[in-house]
Amino acid sequence: MSLELERPPRQADERTALIGWLDLQRQILRWKCKGLSDKDARRPVIPTSPAMTMAGLISHMRWTEHIWLEVLFLGGDKKQNPAFDESSKNADWHTDGRPLAELLAEYKAQCARSNEIVAAADLDDAGRHPDFRDGSANLRWILIHLVEETGRHAGHADIVRELLDGTKGYY
Repeated sequence: MSLELERPPRQADERTALIGWLDLQRQILRWKCKGLSDKDARRPVIPTSPAMTMAGLISHMRWTEHIWLEVLFLGGDKKQNPAFDESSKNADWHTDGRPLAELLAEYKAQCARSNEIVAAADLDDAGRHPDFRDGSANLRWILIHLVEETGRHAGHADIVRELLDGTKGYY
């Protein structure tokens, strides 16, 4: 499994570097799903973490982007985000049998929305959600956190994929 992606430019301004690294990790996460059946995308391979499936990872990251940029940064409503559903633990990981292609399309659309939000703001702009400790973090901090979290979950996807079908590869 190989991927033809390039790292962000070595000589780039801060915004370009942050978005470039985030986009690269997002692409790697989507790439790890390439060729998977819906059945395999939902198949748990880690007994102690049954929600950590490829489909679950994609769903979680879609909602993670939403939390950080639409809820915490813009101050939007948290009600539509399943991560805040107190009746179901880890609800943002649950996919209810939805097709992987649908989850990937939603994740891609959420990433595009996130990039629109970032493009319209200054890196020093602070989040606007008063109900959360991290709600006042500036956009720079949020982007660094998203690079870290997306990269971590891309690594999880790497091992989940290898456990599913033996497929290995890093771009």
